[in-house]
Amino acid sequence: MKILVTGGAGFIGSAVVRHLINDTNYAVVNLDKLTYAGNLASVASVSDDPRYAFEQVDICDAAELKRVFEQHQPDIVMHLAAESHVDRSIDGPAEFIQTNIVGTYTLLEQARAYWVKLRGDKKANFRFHHISTDEVYGDLAHPDEQLGDLPLFTETTAYAPSSPYSASKAASDHLVRAWLRTYSLPTLVTNCSNNYGPYHFPEKLIPLMILNALAGKDLPVYGKGNQIRDWLYVEDHARALVQVATKGKIGETYNIGGHNEKQNIEVVKTICAVLEELAPSENNPNIDTYSCQPGNADSYVALIRKVADRPGHDKRYAIDASKIQRELGWAPQETFESGIRKTVQWYLDNQAWCRGLK
Repeated sequence: MKILVTGGAGFIGSAVVRHLINDTNYAVVNLDKLTYAGNLASVASVSDDPRYAFEQVDICDAAELKRVFEQHQPDIVMHLAAESHVDRSIDGPAEFIQTNIVGTYTLLEQARAYWVKLRGDKKANFRFHHISTDEVYGDLAHPDEQLGDLPLFTETTAYAPSSPYSASKAASDHLVRAWLRTYSLPTLVTNCSNNYGPYHFPEKLIPLMILNALAGKDLPVYGKGNQIRDWLYVEDHARALVQVATKGKIGETYNIGGHNEKQNIEVVKTICAVLEELAPSENNPNIDTYSCQPGNADSYVALIRKVADRPGHDKRYAIDASKIQRELGWAPQETFESGIRKTVQWYLDNQAWCRGLK
């Protein structure tokens, strides 16, 4: 069986590609435009495998997509290619509309044109799996605002996107479901919580905090830092996505979360504590530029700086992942504590990868 992974040089996509090659017997076609966030170094460990192929293609390029489908004859499409950074979407939403909406439409149409020509089991078993975000649901009640049990996002939560990014992902989700309803294209959708782990582009919260701290730079935290996110280790997510793509029920939506609700400020302070243990500030010459006390547990914490909050910043995300656990048997293997330690250690051990991005 062959799986076409769009965005396979990105953060989550590369984790999916590595998992498919290392832990399954599937062949993989990695299709990626290689924008600033795409990095073939993230799949270098599997790129020589005979089951792996790479295509540098923009999902908005219908002719090239048609060629890829005809040449590689995939059995499953896992669609992860997307512009994904909220701050960038606020500063320049056009690219998000183009890639996330127009690109998804173009990919759907080329997948449909390919699928209708298939015959027998090849057609019956074809699947189009669209990977999305919990940000399409908007935000949830925060414990500062509400006492008692707090709600979670479920697969039936109404959409209420807050940013250009989440609005573009919501639109792409609707397109995928419409192509099932109107054209019977066999689609599935997953919505995930915040991912973290190895090979994460440094503009995102966790890798930014790790690398800034090591460089003795400010650790910028929006507002009070009390925004809550549900954190999911990327390799857990990759396992879940392959389970959905290969075992999920056509037409269904599955929410994927890590069961790890943390305030942003708590996440940053945890990173500082792990860094102090694994890379003590007393051995870090960059820390001398601040009025910190090298060797003190709060040395990295002293780099935290509160900055003006992001416009329309969602207060809380939290996923109810009981459906995927109940129906497909998936559950996260990493706690936040184990996952964040692995993540910090990976960045300490892979400075060359980080320098390559810069």
